[in-house]
Amino acid sequence: MTKVKSTPRPVKSPVSLTIQAGRPGAKINPAMWGVFFEDINFGADGGLYAELVKNRSFEFPDPLMGWTRISPSLACGQLSIRTDNPFDAANPHYLRIQSEGTAPFGVANEGFRGIGLREDESYDFSIQIRGVSGAPRVNVQLYGADGTLLAAALLQGFSSGWKKFTAVLRPADADPKGRLQIVLEGKGAVDLDLVSLFPRHTWKHRPGGLRADMVQMLADLKPGFLRFPGGCIVEGSVLERRYQWKNTIGPMENRRWLINRWNYEFIHRPTPDYFQSFGLGFFEFFQLCEDIGAEPLPIINCGMACQFNSGELCPLDELDAYLQDALDLIEFATGPSRSPWGAQRAAMGHPRPFKMKLLGIGNEQWGPQYIERYTRFAKVLKEKHPEIQLVAAAGPLPDDERFKFIWSKMRELNADIVDEHCYANPAWFFANSHRYDHYDRNGPKVFMGEYAAQSVAMVSTKNRNTLECALSEAAYLIGLERNADVVRMASYAPLFGHVDAWQWTPNLIWVDNLRIYGTPNYYVQQLFSRNRGDVVLPTQLEGIKKSPAGVEDLYAGATRDDRAGEIILKVVNATSQAISAMVNLKEVKRVGVGSETILTGTSLNDVNSFAEPAKVVPKTRSFKAGGSVFKHAFPGNSMTVLRLKVWR
Repeated sequence: MTKVKSTPRPVKSPVSLTIQAGRPGAKINPAMWGVFFEDINFGADGGLYAELVKNRSFEFPDPLMGWTRISPSLACGQLSIRTDNPFDAANPHYLRIQSEGTAPFGVANEGFRGIGLREDESYDFSIQIRGVSGAPRVNVQLYGADGTLLAAALLQGFSSGWKKFTAVLRPADADPKGRLQIVLEGKGAVDLDLVSLFPRHTWKHRPGGLRADMVQMLADLKPGFLRFPGGCIVEGSVLERRYQWKNTIGPMENRRWLINRWNYEFIHRPTPDYFQSFGLGFFEFFQLCEDIGAEPLPIINCGMACQFNSGELCPLDELDAYLQDALDLIEFATGPSRSPWGAQRAAMGHPRPFKMKLLGIGNEQWGPQYIERYTRFAKVLKEKHPEIQLVAAAGPLPDDERFKFIWSKMRELNADIVDEHCYANPAWFFANSHRYDHYDRNGPKVFMGEYAAQSVAMVSTKNRNTLECALSEAAYLIGLERNADVVRMASYAPLFGHVDAWQWTPNLIWVDNLRIYGTPNYYVQQLFSRNRGDVVLPTQLEGIKKSPAGVEDLYAGATRDDRAGEIILKVVNATSQAISAMVNLKEVKRVGVGSETILTGTSLNDVNSFAEPAKVVPKTRSFKAGGSVFKHAFPGNSMTVLRLKVWR
C-alpha cells in the first residue's frame, strides 16, 4: 500500500459508532471472499491462458480464421486444409503449405487482437511439421505492427512423419500488436499443426502455462475460493455446446475445441473468433487454486442449457451420464492416484488429491425443471460424497418470482448453499446493505456468486468501474460480513476484461496484451479479503440519515482478528463530505498503534485506466486512537479500514 500523509477535511456533526468488543458473534468463513472466473471478455484464450497463437490447430469452423496468406508478388503457392492422416484424431485438421519456391510463401497469425511481445523476453515456439515434397525450409518470424522484423528462426530437415520442432525467439523490441509469420523458403510442401507461441515467463515458469501478471493480480486478492469455469458457458446455448470437463484434461493435443457462447450471444458485441481451446482446463483450474491458496468451487452442467437461449433439457431418464460426470469429477479431484480418474490426475503431474469441498450444480437455472434435476444430483452426491457441500442455483435476479420459487424449494430440500446473483445500479447496493439481516438463520446458507454495480444499466456498453460503484459494493459487503452466519461466500463478476475484446462491462480487472490494472472495485474486494477477521463484532450506528431510496450516510461493520489481537473496523461514507463519528470500543482497556487504509478519489466518476492505473487505490498510514473512545473523521466518498490493536 502507498504511504500518504493526513489531509485535513471538513466534518459534519458527529455520529456515534459503538462496537461490542466483548460480545463476538458469528464466525466468518475463512474462504468468504473469493473470485469468479468465466471465459468471457477473452478471459481464458487471449487472457489468462498464455498461448499467443489463435486457432493453433486449424479447428475453427473457418479453419484459417486468425491466419492470413503471405504471398508476395513473385510467390506462387497453395494453402489447403486437410484431415487425412492427421497428427491427432481429436483435432484432425492441419494446414498444408505448397510453394513453387519463387519467393517466400506462407501464413501469418494475428494472435488475440495482436500478439503482445516484450523486448528481450524469450518466447517458446513449437510446431508439428511433416514433410510432403522437396526440401523447403520454414522461416518462423515475429513482426511488429509497423512491419519491423523483431525475431526469426529457421527450421529444416523434415521427414515423412509428424515431428515436433521448437525454437526460442527473443524480440528486439516490445510491441503489443505483433504477429507471427510462418513462410516456406524453397520449393516443396509441408504439413503444419499445433502451432504454439508462449512467453517463457509464465506463472511459476510452467511451460504452456498461465499469464503471470494476471495470476499475480488474483494472488494479491488473497481469495478464499475460485469458482470456475463459469458462468453461462457451463450451460451452453444448447447442450451440445455445454462445458464438459473431461474434454479439458490430458495432453493438449487431445483437448477438443468448442465455440464459446460469447462468440454469438450479443448482436451489439459479436466476437466471431471466440473459441475455447481448453488449454486452461480443469486440471489447470485446480492447480491454480492450489497456487493462490483458494478453495476450488467447480460448477457442472445439470442437464440444462442456458434458459436465456434454448433452455434445452436432458430428459430425466437420460440424466445418468451427467450424474456420472459429477461423480467422476470428484474422483478426479480427490480420489487416490490408483483410482481410474485419480490416475489421470496423477498422470498430469499431481499424484496428491486436490482439496475440494464444494461443487456447484448448474449455473443460473430456475423453475421446476431445475428442482427436478437438482434433487436427483443431491440424492446421488450426498449418498456417495456427504463431505461435499452442494451449491444450488437461484436464478439470475435477486428478488423476482423465479428467485422466490427456488428459495422456497431449497428450504424444503435443506440445501447446503444457494447461489444468488445481482447486477444493479449503485443505489440498489447501498439500499440493500441490510438484505441479509432478516434471513432465516437456520436455512440454507448464501453464496453471493455474482455481483457488480452497474454505472448505467445491466448489459450497457457504457458501464464503467467507477468509484461510486465500488463504494456501493463496499457498503453491501459490510452487510454480507455482518451476516456471516448466513452468507458464506461472495465474488464479483465478471473477473477479467480485455480492452479490445470484451462482451460485458464492468469487470474487476482490465488487461490488454501487455498491461493490467485493477479497478476501484478490485481494491474494495482486496480490502475485505485482506481484512477479514475471524468473528463478527456487534456494531451500532446512531445519528445517521437515510434517503427516501434507502441510502444511508454511513455504513459500518467490525470484526476481530484473533491471531493479531486486532479489531477491524470497515466504514463507508456515502456522502460527499467527511463525517465525524465518536467511536466507542466497549470492553476494551487499551488501544495500541494501528493502521488506517482509505480508498477514495476526487469524484464519484473516477476510474482507473492504463493511463492512470493508480488513480483510485488504497492508501495506508499508521493510526493511533488514543483510547477506547475516540473521535474520527471519515472522508467523503470513501471506504476506510481501521485496524486497532486492543487489550481487553
